[in-house]
Amino acid sequence: MPEISTVNALDYSLILLYFAIIIWVGVYSAKKNKGTDDFFKAGGQVPWFVAGISNWVSGFSAFMFVAAAGYTYKNGTGAILLFTSSGWAFIGGYYYFAPMWRRARIQAPLEFLTRRYSPSTTYFFTVCSIPIQVIGMAQGLYILGIFISAAVGLDLETFLVFGIEMSGVQMTMLVVGVVMIVYSVIGGLWGAVLSDAVQGVVIFLVSLLILPISLHYLGNDGGMFGGIKRVLDELPREYLIPHGDPANPIFLISFIFHTFLGYNVAWHLVQRYNSVPTERDAKKMAMLCAWLGLLGPLLWILPVMVAKVIFPNIAELWPNLEAPEEASFISLAMLLLPHGMIGFVVAAVLSATLGHANDAFNWLSAAITKDVYVPMRHKLGLPQASDHHEMRAAQVTMFCVGVAGVVLAFFISTLGGAFEFNLKYFSMVATTLLMPVFLGLIYRKTPWWSGIACVIASIITTFTLFGLDLFPEYVFPRNVIGTAASSTLVFVVSTIWYRSDDPQSAEAILLDRDLRTPVEDKPGQVDKGSIDVYRMVGNVCFVLGAVLLCCVFVPATKVAPSSINVLAAAILLVLGWLLRRMAR
Repeated sequence: MPEISTVNALDYSLILLYFAIIIWVGVYSAKKNKGTDDFFKAGGQVPWFVAGISNWVSGFSAFMFVAAAGYTYKNGTGAILLFTSSGWAFIGGYYYFAPMWRRARIQAPLEFLTRRYSPSTTYFFTVCSIPIQVIGMAQGLYILGIFISAAVGLDLETFLVFGIEMSGVQMTMLVVGVVMIVYSVIGGLWGAVLSDAVQGVVIFLVSLLILPISLHYLGNDGGMFGGIKRVLDELPREYLIPHGDPANPIFLISFIFHTFLGYNVAWHLVQRYNSVPTERDAKKMAMLCAWLGLLGPLLWILPVMVAKVIFPNIAELWPNLEAPEEASFISLAMLLLPHGMIGFVVAAVLSATLGHANDAFNWLSAAITKDVYVPMRHKLGLPQASDHHEMRAAQVTMFCVGVAGVVLAFFISTLGGAFEFNLKYFSMVATTLLMPVFLGLIYRKTPWWSGIACVIASIITTFTLFGLDLFPEYVFPRNVIGTAASSTLVFVVSTIWYRSDDPQSAEAILLDRDLRTPVEDKPGQVDKGSIDVYRMVGNVCFVLGAVLLCCVFVPATKVAPSSINVLAAAILLVLGWLLRRMAR
């Protein structure tokens, strides 16, 4: 079993530099926030390329580098079928959902529910979404805490903070949570988009290098082609042919449909589609995400398959992890990358989780502020809140949601492999809440209460399936198919009670007209100053590239030579130059 490196002072300094950059991005973004339109959807001025990168990165979290890596380590090529499904989902976004969300002409994501169904539907969804998002955020922080604390050697350490004793896992979650809250609260959607762009650079760099380096190491004198031959020769035949869940048509169809919902009608994606200047930009963004979704996952799926050959007994490396295969990607990086780049790997995993959680902050704060807080003030007879007041209310909401997520993360206990937990948890809640959005966007002639009825039917179905313990070996497809079928049935049956002359159908009729009317491009609609964000991201690339160049003087090993840092620095400097050229 090869001996992997451990994180040293240089890697720690790069991780701290990354934290500093993310907080600086939040401060930079705060200058762009003049009101709620800027805070919630960046004034509709995000360049489509930046929005597309942000959209793609927002689908990542530590789950992708940890739980999904563990699934790949255990199951092999079947993971390709599952984790490239987002690409096909975004093709659906290109042809239908991207233009539809632009034409909905909404500021806050859940405003769609108010227009399509009723204000009470929006209140209902918001209340249901708060605990779901907080649990999801806490679970992501918990996975990240276990992973990062083990990687940097803090998993067995204890810390005393304000008189409270914390484990290394808890301390990691606290630090990451504080950074996440700070840049989210001050930056708004501009902060989310720009930090996602920076995170995309880090993720792209690490993923781009790790595959050829790992194949070259495995091939030894035979180079990359020798490494490919060893993978084909030494991995079990069933590992190279999809088997298990991915080979089960029912599971595969359920997973693809679940992904299709998540990448087309989830609220944080709605924000991205409304953050770009034009309908054409929204379609460009969706197509960029489709290509990234199809090709990007291969950059970390294939290296994990190489790791299966290099680390056949990975549990020996990570005895403190309940699911040691989930450390396969970072094990490979800590073996083959020099110090400096190792810090980038940890930063990449941090990047993914921060971006994913930040999106939950943004759309949930927008929903609570615009669709709950403002209407409640009106009903209570309070004076209308100013735009500045609404923005501050959103920031307070963001802060409270973030604190709740961090606190809950401290109390989550391990529930087996993270991949299995995510499948079971999100198959219940995601399909339940997204089906009424999906159905309501496609067909608009149902009564105002049909959205709530769909959710109630899904909840009843889920608890019935669990209570009767039906198909226990197929929990994920059972939940997805059951909730989707019950939602659709109730939605279709509710059309019987639809009346176009009902006053409560008036807004849905107006929405239907808007969805059939393309959003026209207007002269001067694009703010040329927004293109300056390319320069900002380019400057970050220059800073990171210069730091990696300095790492060439750090002692290295034959397995992980310092030339890798030079190569990474060169990629960053070229990328920074290209981004600055785009800004011109």
